[in-house]
Amino acid sequence: MPALFWKQKDTSNSMSITPKQKSFLRSQAHSLKPVVTAGSAGLTEAVIKEIVLALEHHELIKVKISCGDRHERADIIEKICQKTHCEKVQSIGHIAVVYLPAKKPTIKLPN
Repeated sequence: MPALFWKQKDTSNSMSITPKQKSFLRSQAHSLKPVVTAGSAGLTEAVIKEIVLALEHHELIKVKISCGDRHERADIIEKICQKTHCEKVQSIGHIAVVYLPAKKPTIKLPN
């Protein structure tokens, strides 16, 4: 289990993505399919583990959230970002796009 999962988010050192970088990441995510789905059980520890593994491998992923209303989905996305230290790029309907640079990033963000 990556240590990333067990740490609390350090807001003083949190990642900050510029609007230009978010736009770039949205364009990169357009053709992606969701790799993780949070079902009727909501955000479980197993779902968090899968998100962490997917972020470590892909850096930019889509997560499908198939439970709750708009406010519950927004809360789930916020919890995903807090627990995995990733950055929300976009959320539309039941799909959220999140980004976490790898130790050796393959996605080169514009300045």
